[in-house]
Amino acid sequence: MLFNSIDFAIFLPIVFSLYWFVTNKDLKLQNLLVLLASYFFYAFWDWRFLFLIVFTTIVDYSMALVLSKQENEAKRKLFLWIGIIINLCILGFFKYYNFFIESFVDIFSFFGRSVHSRTLNIILPVGISFYIFQTMSYLIDVYKRKIGATKDFVSFAAFVSFFPQVMAGPIERATNFLPQFFVKRDFDYSKAVDGLRQMLWGFFKKIVVADNCSQVVDKIFNDYQMYPGSLLLIGAFFFSIQIYADFSGYSDIAIGCSRLFGFNLTRNFAFPYFSRDMAEFWRRWHISLTTWLKDYVYIPLGGSRCVKWKVIRNTFVIFLLSGLWHGANWTYIIWGALNAIYFLPLLIVGKNRKNLNVVAEDRFFPSVKEFFQMLFTFLLCMFAWIFFRAQSITDAIEYLKIIFSSSLFIVPETDYMRLILNISIIATIILFVMEWIQRRNQHGLQIVPKQKVFRIILYLFLLFMMLTFGGNQQSFIYFQF
Repeated sequence: MLFNSIDFAIFLPIVFSLYWFVTNKDLKLQNLLVLLASYFFYAFWDWRFLFLIVFTTIVDYSMALVLSKQENEAKRKLFLWIGIIINLCILGFFKYYNFFIESFVDIFSFFGRSVHSRTLNIILPVGISFYIFQTMSYLIDVYKRKIGATKDFVSFAAFVSFFPQVMAGPIERATNFLPQFFVKRDFDYSKAVDGLRQMLWGFFKKIVVADNCSQVVDKIFNDYQMYPGSLLLIGAFFFSIQIYADFSGYSDIAIGCSRLFGFNLTRNFAFPYFSRDMAEFWRRWHISLTTWLKDYVYIPLGGSRCVKWKVIRNTFVIFLLSGLWHGANWTYIIWGALNAIYFLPLLIVGKNRKNLNVVAEDRFFPSVKEFFQMLFTFLLCMFAWIFFRAQSITDAIEYLKIIFSSSLFIVPETDYMRLILNISIIATIILFVMEWIQRRNQHGLQIVPKQKVFRIILYLFLLFMMLTFGGNQQSFIYFQF
């Protein structure tokens, strides 16, 4: 079920009404309703994969109980690894089986050996990377005794499959999210209203910005050999906008929707395109994944508290894993490697934690230096995104070659997509202006004019943009991850 669908527009009010008007006096009933609604929401996409998420839930629930009762450290570690391996095998089979088989064959072919293998027609379950990482962190935290293993299966299952974020995150930690299922939740009007604002902003980013940009991007990337470098540069720019508006839009809708039900999810984006260097960008982009990799991979490997070559190794490991997490394609791995290369100079000279505050914190406009820092960081991201979007490494390299050819200085012919291009430009300007104004806050509509009339005008304007200039309905990009 897509957030940007009629189905969800019917589903949400029904669940909301049952939650606050029928089950509001019984916490266990509320949690059961959340679980049933979440399973319905997930099964609506493909009911066959509901069995997979239930199986994963049972495995991690059971393994955590075993860990909590076991005192022998060696056995605890054994059970932890059994749980992790089961999770990784599920993820590896559905997401990476064909990739590893094809890569294995390619390696032997490179050395002149012929190897016959067989790939499978595997459908990737939606959200599998998100809920697998979420349950693995629960197991690890139970092992480390950061949280106790819960005996309430319904609450745990609701934590794993919570419908606002099961498809594309944020990747929640049990230490933050699971305890919220055991505390009575009372309706908070101000929290609910702010949640609706955040959802509205998320829908605007998805429907108006991302879905319009995607039409420009698809047209250019699908036939990139036909166009000059100047148009390919435009395509790379709009894909950078598309993927941000699409994914952060999903996160805004998920977080806002959760607030309607009294839950607080982790912030996943903090206006990353206002970053002054790549280290700051990665503190602001897909926060739930980057912190997961830092806490469960980077730090256990030694983090930055070891000899320099190991620090470099650890950095490459987490960025390559981030690329691989995004998809079973070498393009994602190259994208991760590029970001590691961008990040390393800051780490080596000790400036990776230089920009911890909000840009232009006490001013409306950035300084000239800050402006060019943000522009340079955005350009680095944009060129890395080309590998992320391309179908193959060869396509990405050819795309870049055309950009850096003399055709970069040709004025592109855009009459055939003038309307959609203009809509994308206007939507992008609105996106950046609103988020620049709100850069000190949690989302683009957190603070609105105090005068009621201005609030209504703003809301109506965004709704008008969605109804009038909404692009073709499309799935969220991160559903494929």
